[in-house]
Amino acid sequence: MKLGIIGLPQSGKTTLFNALTRANTPTTASAGRIEVHTAVVDVPDPRVDKLSGMFKPKKTMYAKVTYADIAGLEAGSAKTGISGQLLNQLAQMDGYIHVARVFENELAPHVSGTVNAQRDVDSMLSELLLNDLIAVERKLERLVEERKKGGTDKADNERQSVLFQKLHDALSENTPLRKVEVSAEEDKILASFGLLTRKPILTTFNLGEGQSAPTMELDHPSVALQGKLEMEIAQLAPEDAAVFMQEYGIEEPSLNRMIRLSYDLLQLMSFFTVGEDEVRAWTVRRGASAQEAAGAIHTDLSRGFVRAEVVAYEDLTQLGSMAEAKAKGKFRLEGKEYPVKDGDIVHIRFNI
Repeated sequence: MKLGIIGLPQSGKTTLFNALTRANTPTTASAGRIEVHTAVVDVPDPRVDKLSGMFKPKKTMYAKVTYADIAGLEAGSAKTGISGQLLNQLAQMDGYIHVARVFENELAPHVSGTVNAQRDVDSMLSELLLNDLIAVERKLERLVEERKKGGTDKADNERQSVLFQKLHDALSENTPLRKVEVSAEEDKILASFGLLTRKPILTTFNLGEGQSAPTMELDHPSVALQGKLEMEIAQLAPEDAAVFMQEYGIEEPSLNRMIRLSYDLLQLMSFFTVGEDEVRAWTVRRGASAQEAAGAIHTDLSRGFVRAEVVAYEDLTQLGSMAEAKAKGKFRLEGKEYPVKDGDIVHIRFNI
């Protein structure tokens, strides 16, 4: 799963990216050029830490989220048409982290001259929406042309016309497409179109020292943090970071919360496999079946699925061992259609 970090120049996208990745990546702000940096980040999860402490495995693996720092999306891009290269990068993302600047810095002047987070949020959302409106209008025009020429599947043309008109109506009222309900069949039709406002978005307010998040109404989640401070903490040695946070009364980096919100944004959840060799968090979409969870581990486990042995995280950690969980009747056998719960400890039995 990949999240694109977007925002106006000088908003702190790359600072946030460096904080997430503990890197020193140079800024991607370069006029006229599309630059993308990517990195895979562990999702902080105290449940993994607890299980690792219980089983003392040789290896501990956390769930992952991939972030991409994307330069090139600026105010007014959609009016002239987002470039094909940039649009391709944006369409590949599963969601977006929009960095909205709140901090003041005379050495890094805002592109608009003044800092105004509300304006910047509205501007970025409008860019994504306008891009989709243009794309939907073009699709509707093509469908009309196909009807005039004939020789096409009339029923399919009608289905698509109804769907894209529904999208056009929503976009015309400034409603992002993620708010538009579509059927499973319609979702398949739209899968290849890369419409940007269908993707979830998390607004990250990049604060200066002593600032708090601006008050504004959003129809999507948001988080506030000091990007520069978070980058400084992330680049310290673990023991130095702990001392620094204790000195400033910081329980955990705000970055950790942002990563967890990112994970939630994509409608993901974790289940675990445990043992002496490895404790590992595996990622599946919420509502995934036991067979789908098996496939996340290895395709052979899904293909030869026999049953899943399951115990809830809370039961295992409260009772203290797998043997005690079995003795207390908390260890269950489930079939392939069992909906895996967030935090389930799962062992797949299979036969090929």
